[in-house]
Amino acid sequence: MTSDAPALPLTGLRVLDFAQFLAGPVAALRLCDLGAEVIKVERPQGGDLCRSMVVNDQRLEGNSLVFHTFNRGKKSVTADLKQPADLDRIRALIATADVMIHNFRPGVMDRIGLGYDAVRALNPRLVYGAVSGYGSIGPWRDTPGQDLLVQALSGIAWLNGNADDGPVPTGFAMLDVATAGHLVQGILACLVRRGITGTGGLVEVDLMSAALDMTFEQFTCFLNDDNQQPRRHAQGNANPYQPAPYGIYRATDGWMALAMCPLAKLGDLLDAPQIAAFAQEDAFTRLDEVKAVVSKVLETRPRQHWLEILGAAGVWCAPVLDWPEFAASDGFAALDPLQTIRTPEGAEARTTRCPIRIDGQTLRNPAAAPALGADTAAILTP
Repeated sequence: MTSDAPALPLTGLRVLDFAQFLAGPVAALRLCDLGAEVIKVERPQGGDLCRSMVVNDQRLEGNSLVFHTFNRGKKSVTADLKQPADLDRIRALIATADVMIHNFRPGVMDRIGLGYDAVRALNPRLVYGAVSGYGSIGPWRDTPGQDLLVQALSGIAWLNGNADDGPVPTGFAMLDVATAGHLVQGILACLVRRGITGTGGLVEVDLMSAALDMTFEQFTCFLNDDNQQPRRHAQGNANPYQPAPYGIYRATDGWMALAMCPLAKLGDLLDAPQIAAFAQEDAFTRLDEVKAVVSKVLETRPRQHWLEILGAAGVWCAPVLDWPEFAASDGFAALDPLQTIRTPEGAEARTTRCPIRIDGQTLRNPAAAPALGADTAAILTP
C-alpha cells in the first residue's frame, strides 16, 4: 500500500484483537488488510502465546515467524485483565472501538467482565466477534478447540487418502482459516447493519461449524445415503463421492490430476479401448476397476503428453506441482502473491499478501507484527 493510494474500505474503524493463535488473529488481520486500525490486547508477560509458538525453527526479532505472518500491521497494548486498573483502561478503550474479537473458551470473558452483555452496555455500536472450537453448549464446549482435533472429530480425516490408508488430516490449518473467513463475513454484515440501525451485534463462529460448512457437499451426500460412511477410492482418491476417473494419477515423470470426463471420450483421447469398454454407469458402480485401468494407461507416458491431449479436448486436468515447482511457475509469478514484511529494527521475511483486491489495488502491508506492548503508552495513556 502506498501513501497516495485511495483510502481502504475499513479506514477509520478500530478493531480490538484479544485473540491468540490463528482463527481470531487471522480475522483481525483481514480487517487490518482492508484498512482498519487493529490493536492487539495482550498479557504483559509473554503476550499472545503464538509469539513463542515457533514453527520450523523460524523466528523474526525473537518472535515466531508465523506470529508475524498473521499479526502484521497491527498495534499492541498490554494489560492484565485481572487487575482492576488495567481492566478499567481496557473498558475505556472498548468504548472507542468498532469491533472486538476474542477466542477465549465460552464463559471466560463473562467471568472477566468483558462478555457481550457487559461490553454492549459500554458501547452499543460495537460489533463483538467470538470464536470457539465447538460453540457455547454441548459436551465439547470446554475441550480444546484446535484445528487438527476438529478435523479428527468432524470426520474430515476420513475423507482424505486412499481406501487402505488410515485417517489423513490436511497438511495445513484449514479450519482456522475458514473460521476466520466466517468471522469476517459476520462482522462486515453487522457493520453494514450498524450503518442502518446504529447498533452493533454479536457474531459467533466455531471451528466445528466451519468443518461442516467446508464439507457441506460430501456431508449432504452422507445424510441422504442412509448415513453410510463414504468409501474412499482404492487409489487416486480426491472425493469419495465423485465417479471415475476423478482423482490423482502417476505418469512416468510425475503426477497429474484428472477431473470429470465421460469414459468413452477418455478412452478415445487416450487411445485406450479398455477404458472405452466400460459403460458410463461403471464410473460409479465399478469405479475402483475403472481407475485402476486409467492408472495403467497414464503411467506409460510423461504427464505433459497426456495434459496436452486432454487439455486440447477441453478435459479438466492439471499437473500436480510441489511447492518449488509452483513457486517457479509463470502462473505464480503472474499472481504476484508475495510481500516482504519488516520490523522497525530492519529484520525482514517474505510471506503472502492479502488475497483481496479493492478498486484494482493489490493490498500489501510491509509492517511486521508489533513488539509486545509497543503501543501501550500511546493508546492507553489518558
